[in-house]
Amino acid sequence: MRRSVLLVAAFLCSFLAKAQEQKLNPVGMKTSWGEKVTAENAWREYPRPQLVRSEWMNLNGYWDYAIVPREAKEPKQFDGKILVPFCAESSLSGVGRIVQPDQKLWYNRTFVVPAGWKGKSVLLHFDAVDWETTVWLNGKKVGEHKGGSDPFSFDVTRYLRKGGQQQLVVSVWDPTDTDTQARGKQVLEPKGIWYTPVTGIWQTVWLEPVAKAYVASILPEPDIDQNKVIIKHQVNGAGGNEQLVIKVLKDNKVVAEKTAAANKPVEIAIPDPELWTPYYPELYRLEVQLKDGSKTLDKVKSYFAMRKIAKGKDAMGYERLMLNNQPLFQYGTLDQGWWPDGLLTPPSEEAMRYDMDMLKEMGFNMLRKHIKVEPSRYYYYADSVGLLVWQDMVTGFKTEDREIQHIKAEAKEDWRRPKASAQQFEQEWKSIIDHLRFFPSIVVWVVFNEGWGQYDTKRLVDWTQQYDPTRIINGVSGWTDRGVGDMNDAHHYPGPGMEPAEENPGRIIVLGEFGGLGLPIEGKIWNPNMRNWGYRTYQTSDELHKEYAKLMHNMYPMIHRGLAAAVYTQTTDVEGEVNGLITYDRKKVKIEPELLRILHKPLYNTPGKSVALFQDSEINPQNMLITDKPLFIPGLKSLNKSDFTLAKGPVTLKKGDNRWAAKSFNLNDIPRNLQLRILGHGDTKVYLNGQLVVNKFINTKRHYDEINLSEYDGYLKKGENSLVVELSNVVNASVFDFGLYTFQ
Repeated sequence: MRRSVLLVAAFLCSFLAKAQEQKLNPVGMKTSWGEKVTAENAWREYPRPQLVRSEWMNLNGYWDYAIVPREAKEPKQFDGKILVPFCAESSLSGVGRIVQPDQKLWYNRTFVVPAGWKGKSVLLHFDAVDWETTVWLNGKKVGEHKGGSDPFSFDVTRYLRKGGQQQLVVSVWDPTDTDTQARGKQVLEPKGIWYTPVTGIWQTVWLEPVAKAYVASILPEPDIDQNKVIIKHQVNGAGGNEQLVIKVLKDNKVVAEKTAAANKPVEIAIPDPELWTPYYPELYRLEVQLKDGSKTLDKVKSYFAMRKIAKGKDAMGYERLMLNNQPLFQYGTLDQGWWPDGLLTPPSEEAMRYDMDMLKEMGFNMLRKHIKVEPSRYYYYADSVGLLVWQDMVTGFKTEDREIQHIKAEAKEDWRRPKASAQQFEQEWKSIIDHLRFFPSIVVWVVFNEGWGQYDTKRLVDWTQQYDPTRIINGVSGWTDRGVGDMNDAHHYPGPGMEPAEENPGRIIVLGEFGGLGLPIEGKIWNPNMRNWGYRTYQTSDELHKEYAKLMHNMYPMIHRGLAAAVYTQTTDVEGEVNGLITYDRKKVKIEPELLRILHKPLYNTPGKSVALFQDSEINPQNMLITDKPLFIPGLKSLNKSDFTLAKGPVTLKKGDNRWAAKSFNLNDIPRNLQLRILGHGDTKVYLNGQLVVNKFINTKRHYDEINLSEYDGYLKKGENSLVVELSNVVNASVFDFGLYTFQ
């Protein structure tokens, strides 16, 4: 009888779990890599490529789990098996259940310490657990950690039994969007741009043995101007006599070697250094021994790149992103790093690499890792293939307080974040920087995104600049700019658009998000019952291709006026968003990589000078001719200025207004390239010397629409020329302005 009851209970648990999984992943979407995941192959790679030891133990695989009320004690019985390192809400975990804020997730497993580790200390590593973690070993509490994205570890040597099975117990509590902790886009009720929550272990758990004195960290800081690298490091447990023996290798040949005292920076000359770029991602290898006299205490392997990222002016005086002292336009995607089957955890390293390989094939040289921290192997691969990375801090605020904490563009003051929440945020940000600053592919830190949980901006941005002066700091990506940091970052959908170039000392002008062109594909939709959207959504591939090509065409001229980088939204579809270049399951690429590569190539050309044929009023008010009387424009040879009145731009319009505006300009020579900048909110027609060159609805607020008119330069003539704009059916009270430029 008892056996029957247990079987029924097990069946019900399985049924409920599967029903919940269907709710979380309604169509059961999986990637091709997810279909191959087993307990035996789940993330078996060495997890810390920046500091490699030969001995270690992977604890990924099946663990016992239970979801119980938050205040309940450690459970005596478990609900079933969970596949680590996949979170409880993911289908790959085998659980597929949302862990509520009033619940706690418990894990349990055993392991045996290898006999060869006798006499050594044992470190237990958690690469990421979301969010508040408590760890016990053999019934004794080892420690706690708060944070969902930064790795942490414990020395568990004194908790180990002598031989036999060791019992490891972990509990995790996660408030998701009911509190202010850094959690990115996770919400309990996912929709739109907000995604399924993630609770528990979501990166590798592992053990390693170390000596009493061991190398805890290595931080190479290259100096390409002086042909040297400084190896900063931390040796734990040092007695004072230890020395570091460091070999630098290139193509398996030793090119430099040095011995120095432990815990003091080591300066090593690099002869004729090969510099790291996205096109030639040259890496140097490190072999490091920690010695006490003739005795070797520790051996580790590492690597570094000779590269320099800085802010500097180009030949035209614009602030640019300088790589190895040369300006380089950076173009990448907003990369969310979400997966239908693993959520925050890629199904496998092969899957993770696929996204980066596709971006390289598409002709991107950068990605913006959007409010997520990836496994260390992700950044190692970016280092290896040559992908520049902008790394966001993970955002956090209560969903119920979004109107308070989702600071709007026009807000004059930052959110007054509660003290404890601010301390946790800053502690986690420092921990993330400490963890990731090793990786040369990371060239930009992004502190805040679009006002989400943004507070005390100047202090945090200044701190970040001081803490890591070797990188560019993007203080605020989009919206609530406070005039601090190295970048002035606009978001403009679909765009493109940009802030005006700044005078001395000036910040780098970047387009931190734009595009978001959506294409839903039948059979590739995460939830058919949800609104699946992009900032503009199209129904055919041909439409998507055409509109993306227009975005690129319109962005080319902006580089000549100081635009230094741009980020397209986004790499893949994610849950309710269908604005990816690749479907969420990674089984369909929406635009051929070869076509994208062709469209992207002109972005990297050396920009020339941009000259105003007549300026817009973004910086200083400019005159325009304007009338509300209907004009017949097609074929117009010259303006009758008596039809207009003179006004200073930008002009304020009311809902329902119709306006005709004009400017005339003289040419001694015919320029080859033209760019229109326009601000408005309605149906727009633009006539160049009486010829229709633009016919579209525009919807601009803070940033001008940028429209490349170079294909119409044949309509220009020597002497007097005219440009007339017809703006009709104005949608809302808004401002109207325009300017015309030429570029080389």
